[in-house]
Amino acid sequence: GVSHVAVSLALRGDPRISAARREQIAAVAQRLGYRPDPMLSSLAAYRQSKQPVEIRSTVAWLNQWGNPRDLRRFQEFDAYWRGASAYAERLGYQLEEFAVSRDISARRLQQILVVRNVRGILIPPHTHGLELPDFDWSHFSVVRLGSSVKVPHVHIVTSDQFKGAAMAFERAWGRGYRRIGYVTSHRFDRNTGGNFRAGYFSAQDAHVPLRRHLAPLALSGDHVSADVRLIKSWLRTFKPDALVSAQGNLHRLLDKAGVRVPEDLGVAALSLLDGHFEAGVDQNSVEVGRVALAQLASMIQQNERGVPASCRRVLVEGRWVDGASLPVRRDD
Repeated sequence: GVSHVAVSLALRGDPRISAARREQIAAVAQRLGYRPDPMLSSLAAYRQSKQPVEIRSTVAWLNQWGNPRDLRRFQEFDAYWRGASAYAERLGYQLEEFAVSRDISARRLQQILVVRNVRGILIPPHTHGLELPDFDWSHFSVVRLGSSVKVPHVHIVTSDQFKGAAMAFERAWGRGYRRIGYVTSHRFDRNTGGNFRAGYFSAQDAHVPLRRHLAPLALSGDHVSADVRLIKSWLRTFKPDALVSAQGNLHRLLDKAGVRVPEDLGVAALSLLDGHFEAGVDQNSVEVGRVALAQLASMIQQNERGVPASCRRVLVEGRWVDGASLPVRRDD
């Protein structure tokens, strides 16, 4: 008593077919032993890719920063947006930013997204997390960019931060540096799940005996004068010849501490886009955004909504870029 189109939509979990009807059709299909033909599915996907793409629905980019403009002032995060937005258009979606005040009710936001036919949500990084305690995530497919947002506990797409930090250490070692330090902040370590720090420790373990390990320097990240004093004290204690760091203000702090780069100290940035040093890791953030949107689109098609039982983490590898801040070290 239903059309072929209705059956097709129901088996793909399309919300245009009621939940009760979808369950009924799925039960009949299972009883009849129906299985999708992978060759026909591939052919359908190929034909669809050759057709002009029309915008079918909106994908939401939730922004709950105190000043929404601050989010994309970070070049890494702006690259996430550009990668996701370009791939969304390719698939027939439109990525739209929703600036969410912390005063708005979760129910009101949910109503807005439903009215706008939003079925998928991308959550970019947030310094202080995302606060939507009563939001019903079960209506949407959701992917996080990075691990700074702890709730909802949904799938993550991010750069391979562990490998990036290990790569930076290895490149510095290969250039003749032997006392390679790591500079971070407490908030940054918390928001990245300690992945950069872990990569640094792993590489240091491979080259340096435990008794000669350099303890990481953790800055406050909020008080410049206090952080300059911390840097001076730490440099006197550990006497590093190179640093690896993702701290965006490290260049300014070293200047205030009277440290010249690279004359006094070689530096590799773990974020070339935001680190303000010439040598370091390109986190491939446009690709991170593209992969996140591809993951989200697949979930929308498969009707995977809400908080999953098991959280997947997709890592995108970065690449090393040589630069003047980390020259080959020549012993006098």
